[in-house]
Amino acid sequence: MQEFDQTKAEEFAGRMVGILNGGALALMVSVGYRTGLFDVMAGLPPSTTEQITAAAGLNERYVREWLGAMVTGGIVEHEPEGGTYRLLPEHAAFLTRAAAPDNIAAFAQYVAVLGSVEDKIVECFEKGGGVPYSAYPRFHEVMAEDSAQTVVAALLDSILPLVPGLTERLTAGIDVLDVGCGSGRALNLLARTFPNSRFVGYDLSEEAISRARAEAEERGTANVRFEVKDATTLEERESYDLITTFDAVHDQAEPAAVLKGIADALRPDGVYLMQDIAGSSHVHNNLDHPIGPFLYTISCMHCMTVSLAQDGVGLGAMWGEEKAREMLREAGFTGVEVKQLPHDFQNSYYIATKS
Repeated sequence: MQEFDQTKAEEFAGRMVGILNGGALALMVSVGYRTGLFDVMAGLPPSTTEQITAAAGLNERYVREWLGAMVTGGIVEHEPEGGTYRLLPEHAAFLTRAAAPDNIAAFAQYVAVLGSVEDKIVECFEKGGGVPYSAYPRFHEVMAEDSAQTVVAALLDSILPLVPGLTERLTAGIDVLDVGCGSGRALNLLARTFPNSRFVGYDLSEEAISRARAEAEERGTANVRFEVKDATTLEERESYDLITTFDAVHDQAEPAAVLKGIADALRPDGVYLMQDIAGSSHVHNNLDHPIGPFLYTISCMHCMTVSLAQDGVGLGAMWGEEKAREMLREAGFTGVEVKQLPHDFQNSYYIATKS
């Protein structure tokens, strides 16, 4: 039998306690973000629970208990003598809406969303199958916030310039398709910025397409249209100069068919710009990934399982660069470059061409 190392055991027990506290704090950070408490406290001097509650328009008893978690978790400072609480500016810089794209609190929402389907995921462990998109009522809302600060905020100044000459082509006027467009924030921004170009967005989710259409109608954007469509059935040939996917390929039921459809729909001199999760296809290469456990968890409890729910391949968010390059080649792309942005360790940007 293997010798039992008591020191290692105690170290691991301590780590497990830290995980319990961290998981609990993730839920409370999500609550603080959704209720606007971080935004309110960032603008307040040291304040009592009553003052914070009044400023936030919330229930004092809940705010008081939430503050208990924030204080013991080292997120909020507490002065016992005056009974006041303060959110340090150095902490607010990663917790408020104004802090985007550095706002980490928005990502804490995923923990609560994924926790809501734990029973269904456990059943899948036992019986196989998957959990459908419809089981995640807030996922598109959270994903849209995530996309807004990681992709949309960087789209014009950082992402488009990754492709030489692309901004100029969009200004002159080209045909653009966004596959798996979600709530359409990226495509709507492009359509408003480049009125001479024509934009189309496809997504399987009616909820997401409704959000996208509503934004376009509210802004009066006439050069964009959105359709509910299965990405595996594009069935278009040489129709677009630019096709984009933002964090959309890895959770498809048939990602190989999606990539082949994209290649077919692209004109000979066109460009496919794919943003997807940065990482390796091999778990041992991801040991130093700054958010490796977080990404594998999202993959297991959403990306992989929604694909399996459609009798798909269950590729998962951590399919990795090696597998992505292989699948792009098999789809018909002969030129593939992979680039990253200095501020974004979460994503890679694949620039694929057919010539």
